[in-house]
Amino acid sequence: MNDFIRSTALLLVLLNPFLVSIYLMGVIQRLERRQFTYVLIRAGLIAGSVFCGFAILGDAVFSNIVQAEFASFQIFGGVIFLLIGLQFVFHGPTAIKLLRGKPEHLAGAIAMPVLIGPGTISASIIVGKRQDPVSACAAILLAVFISIVLILIFKVIHDYVLPRRELLIERYIEIAGRISALFVGTVSIEMIMQGVRTWVEKF
Repeated sequence: MNDFIRSTALLLVLLNPFLVSIYLMGVIQRLERRQFTYVLIRAGLIAGSVFCGFAILGDAVFSNIVQAEFASFQIFGGVIFLLIGLQFVFHGPTAIKLLRGKPEHLAGAIAMPVLIGPGTISASIIVGKRQDPVSACAAILLAVFISIVLILIFKVIHDYVLPRRELLIERYIEIAGRISALFVGTVSIEMIMQGVRTWVEKF
């Protein structure tokens, strides 16, 4: 049970719904609640399917298809997350400007650049190593579900507070982005160190 909770928490930390909410601020402000819920659920289903696929297939994707070590992917994912964390710490959060277009086209755009990345894929493979396939997928889907619920709650709060406290919302975005970046940076260093340790153990 502890491994299940740890696995869920690992992916949930990397999904980071608070940081994702800031990424999606432009979409949150533009779409109505029903449209946003529909788009976010579709994005979550896409991401959950990809994560489960990597959790089940594991290292085979890299060793047989990509023909690279998983440790290399861990290091690369850690570097990417580290750069994102540094950007947020020093420059503050900014919304992703590429998320434009019709709502029916946004689900894939949110899933791939926002939810699915080197860090979350690495976490999915790690979860697959810790758990049997059914438990791994259950932990992954639970983490994705919690993330979606938290983002939707943020949308509700945003829609309620914005007309009354616009400056408060802007201040929250700045503070939450910088605090979340500290967690992202910490996790990214851990990913890099795990990859380096894996490489060192081969020699």
